[in-house]
Amino acid sequence: MFVTRRISFLLFFLISFVVQAQVVDKKQLPNDTLKNKRVEKVLTKAIQAIDTTKLKPFRPDPGKVVWMAAIIPGFGQIMNHKYWKLPIVYGGFLGCAYAVSWNSTMYQTYLNAYRDIVDTDPATNSYLLLIPKGRTVDSYGGTESFKSILNTKQENYRRYRDLSVILSVGYYAITIIDAFVDAQLYDFDISPDLSLRVQPTLFKPEVGSPNALGLQCSINLK
Repeated sequence: MFVTRRISFLLFFLISFVVQAQVVDKKQLPNDTLKNKRVEKVLTKAIQAIDTTKLKPFRPDPGKVVWMAAIIPGFGQIMNHKYWKLPIVYGGFLGCAYAVSWNSTMYQTYLNAYRDIVDTDPATNSYLLLIPKGRTVDSYGGTESFKSILNTKQENYRRYRDLSVILSVGYYAITIIDAFVDAQLYDFDISPDLSLRVQPTLFKPEVGSPNALGLQCSINLK
């Protein structure tokens, strides 16, 4: 009798546990379903965004390209994906910077030399550094002649310096224009299908006149 009661109690306990587990699973099921739906929505949006990016053709914005090219030299070519132009752009800027620096240095050197030879202070004689070894001021026709040479040199290098600055600004403007044109014509069709055709045709010069033979030019865009 005691054993029978114990077995009955165990069976009742097991049945109660199974029922409670099923109830808990049913209560958790909606939450799991909501979580799965949210995950699916996020994944779907991500996949759609990736597909949209792949399908959308690249085309630079000319306005942004111009501003960035003006702020950072060469960045317009980067935005246009014209990376092969970067060595040309930066090589040109380096050349312009070298020209400005060289002409400025030479202008200052000859200007100081001219000022030193003009004044009456014997301690200021930087002009002697411009005379080759083994030669003197008299080798250039005397002091007055050497003064004229120094004055001409400093004026020439001043002119070259100013010209180098102007060319540098012009080259800077050219890089901006180049970036803008590339952005505007990025998707311009330059395929081999573009062709000019010349073919014979009949036309009427005037109303009521007979047909005349002529040539017709046509451009095939694709």
